[in-house]
Amino acid sequence: MQTHFTLAQLADPDIAESNKILRACVHCGFCTATCPTFVLLGDELDSPRGRIYQIKDMLENARPATERVVKHIDRCLSCLSCMTTCPSGVHYMHLVDHARAHIEETYRRPLVDRLLRRVLALVIPRPALFRLALVGAVLARPFAALMPKKLQPMLRMAPKSLKSPSRVDTPQVIPAEGMRVKRVAVLAGCAQQVLEPSINEATARLLTRHGCEVVVAKSAGCCGSLVHHMGRTAESHAQAAANIEAWSREIAGEGLDAIVINASGCGTTIKDYGFMFRDDPALKEKAAKVSAIAKDVSEFLAEIGLKAPATPTGQVVAYHAACSIQHGQRIREQPKALLRSAGFVVKDVPEAHLCCGSAGTYNLLQPELATQLRDRKVRNIESTQPQIIAAGNIGCLTQIATGTGIPVVHTIELLDWATGGPKPAGLP
Repeated sequence: MQTHFTLAQLADPDIAESNKILRACVHCGFCTATCPTFVLLGDELDSPRGRIYQIKDMLENARPATERVVKHIDRCLSCLSCMTTCPSGVHYMHLVDHARAHIEETYRRPLVDRLLRRVLALVIPRPALFRLALVGAVLARPFAALMPKKLQPMLRMAPKSLKSPSRVDTPQVIPAEGMRVKRVAVLAGCAQQVLEPSINEATARLLTRHGCEVVVAKSAGCCGSLVHHMGRTAESHAQAAANIEAWSREIAGEGLDAIVINASGCGTTIKDYGFMFRDDPALKEKAAKVSAIAKDVSEFLAEIGLKAPATPTGQVVAYHAACSIQHGQRIREQPKALLRSAGFVVKDVPEAHLCCGSAGTYNLLQPELATQLRDRKVRNIESTQPQIIAAGNIGCLTQIATGTGIPVVHTIELLDWATGGPKPAGLP
């Protein structure tokens, strides 16, 4: 794709990077076939190629974002299926992130949208605030139909009851069982520890059972992905910087063999810290080191090897590959291989490349499209007639569970159970 940025514009590192990405695009249109919003809407402007044209025009002419452009960029899930399909290697993720930051700087959203986005950005990354908000949502749930339309999706997504906080999410060092073979940090995260604390508990048990000393680092928190994909760059970088500093202290101290992440949406962002801080002299080197040792928990377990099953299983599991793991991190076979080695019968899901509609805050900000994608995903999953649905991302687990009666659990909870841990709640 031909671009016409001025030399002055190209002096901006973000413009220079976007220029490089734009020039890689050859207009082939392969991305349209795998883009969830184009599949649903059939509108070229809601395809990656269409969005690339709109972003190019907006950035090249240094113009504020228009309502039309914002509509189509907001509809993008950042599922990154287009990056898997693209034969030219167009790094759409960095381009659309730049576009969202530009929108945040130049476009004034309607008041209700501004308030909703601000509340989401303030509350979800902070577990204490998020828990408090969910208490309110549980109480308000019976009156959802009376609430403003913009708030109804949040109330529908809220759990019917809240789980107690887990001690495993507090800063500490959890010793390995037997001889220590690895020392790893884990991300306690934000929303996950409130919605499903059992996932972090299962992760800690599974890692220590496999000879890993587990570090929950002080001052590490939200990965920054939620606000990053809303274009709130200052907030996302502040959250990311806190993690980088927290893990760097551990690296400089007793050292870390890996930073293990059990929410693939977070993992995709953490693996991108090196890029995010590429021009920051104070954090550039630390960020690159953190990204280099960040691993999805399934990726890490595949490397060290899973213990032989201690509990007979055999259930039929439909494995849902979160977009952030299959497209963002290019991890595709390891989770399924681990489940099979643990004794489960794993079924591939038709149209596995298509998003379930969760996508961070997408199911709250774009509920109609998100619901269509969820229903399509659930139909495909149920066609495999599974007893259990497994996934490696809290957003997907929450989204899919609202559309089916089949138990939906994290992959790690099943692996923990198979190798000696407790049976995941909700399984028959």
